[in-house]
Amino acid sequence: MAADSHKTSPVHDRHLALGAKMADFSGWQMPIEYAGVKAEHTAVRERVGLFDVSHLGKALVRGPGARDFVNNCFTNDLGRIEVGQAQYTMCCNSEGGVVDDLIQYLRSDEEIFLIPNAANNSEVVRMLTEAAPEGIEVINQHTDYGVLAVQGPQSDEVLTALGLPVGHDYMTYVEATWEGLPVIVCRTGYTGERGYELLPAWAATGDLWDALVVAMKPYDGAPAGLGARDTLRTEMGYALHGNELSTEITPVMARTGWAVGWKKDTFWGKDALEAQKEAKDTRISWGLDVTGRGIPRPGCEVRTGDGTVIGTVTSGTFSPTLGKGVALALLDRSAVEGDDVVIDVRGRDVTAQVKKPPFVDVGVRE
Repeated sequence: MAADSHKTSPVHDRHLALGAKMADFSGWQMPIEYAGVKAEHTAVRERVGLFDVSHLGKALVRGPGARDFVNNCFTNDLGRIEVGQAQYTMCCNSEGGVVDDLIQYLRSDEEIFLIPNAANNSEVVRMLTEAAPEGIEVINQHTDYGVLAVQGPQSDEVLTALGLPVGHDYMTYVEATWEGLPVIVCRTGYTGERGYELLPAWAATGDLWDALVVAMKPYDGAPAGLGARDTLRTEMGYALHGNELSTEITPVMARTGWAVGWKKDTFWGKDALEAQKEAKDTRISWGLDVTGRGIPRPGCEVRTGDGTVIGTVTSGTFSPTLGKGVALALLDRSAVEGDDVVIDVRGRDVTAQVKKPPFVDVGVRE
């Protein structure tokens, strides 16, 4: 699709100047790679990388009782966190399917800031708006903020060079300023590495990107595209909406039940999810550590040695860290860790072993 002013990030011109390979992500023109996925992936694992993820959604829920309202909608329990903390959660439908997974930031009992996925921002806002009682306002802020992710072992040094706060706990955020402009500094990310996500005003995002590129140079850091973001998250076994989570794949199936407040009185999809959790009759997510030669892709069939079909690959890629293929798959409950399986990759059998992710060991919460 052609890029237009409504579907390009505030850093779009920088991507073009760097010669980025661009592609459509949920209607947004975003960079897949600059110097190459492997080089960008390695920069993040070993040094530091900079991602533009401004296509991610943003929304604000505010008004008296906003915290309780959101808590009654999404899966995770906002009662577990305090002001200044962030939390991974899911927006489910009445059948327990995942409409979206998102991060919620607790600003106060009357203000919750949300970062949904780009494709689902409007639907999440619609669902909340329809359910909101009088006095609760749901505001779509999709293009009010940019989002820049600084990820990797040297991420603290890069932010420190710009006078931005570092060292706060994982899944917390700080309301800061840079060059006199407000920027939210979140200790979050999607790579498994130590890192931060920065939310400046949309109009200030380009200038902050430029400053971060300069600040990364002493550490041999590099801009990284969404291709590397995908290989990094797959190595960690992180779910991607549309692959490991969907309206057909529930938190029970995806093993994201840790982000469900099972003891809460209510949330969207609670009854269906409790019934599924109790029944234990659905496929569930596993990692596949490839032992043969081949790269699994979504949709590949997974079989036992005798040819019995036991599942389907949901995500698959070449792992630059390990130098081989890795995958995530929905498998029958008969599968256990350590099982040898066969993946049908375009008609060719590729051997793999069932494994619980992550595939690589990093210290995300350090």
